[in-house]
Amino acid sequence: MTKTIVVLGASPDRRKFSNKCVRAYLAAGWTVLPVHPAATEVEGLTVVPKLAELPGMKYDRLSVYLPPVVGAKVLAESHGRRFSETWLNPGAESDEVIGAAETCSDNVIEDCSIVDIGYLPSQFPET
Repeated sequence: MTKTIVVLGASPDRRKFSNKCVRAYLAAGWTVLPVHPAATEVEGLTVVPKLAELPGMKYDRLSVYLPPVVGAKVLAESHGRRFSETWLNPGAESDEVIGAAETCSDNVIEDCSIVDIGYLPSQFPET
């Protein structure tokens, strides 16, 4: 069964780590659900504008690429979505974000979610 990741803050800008995350997980064979309030497409995938609009199921992983002040608010509005793991990538973590993530996740990890699956962000060029 294919694992599913939700990339919170996924960007169409190929220079951004959130875009590299989408590409890394696609390369690893995961189902990727990008979430961004303004983008409509990331790497050929349709973007969901907010977590509350995801289908109400449990997901394997959530990878957060938002500034802490935004991330805490967005995670607090997850509306019952459940994640087996929430990865707070470098720059996305704070005590408030961790607390919000714990309400919707079984396991909160502060580390790079790209590296966890055996890739380096530098493997995904900006062009």
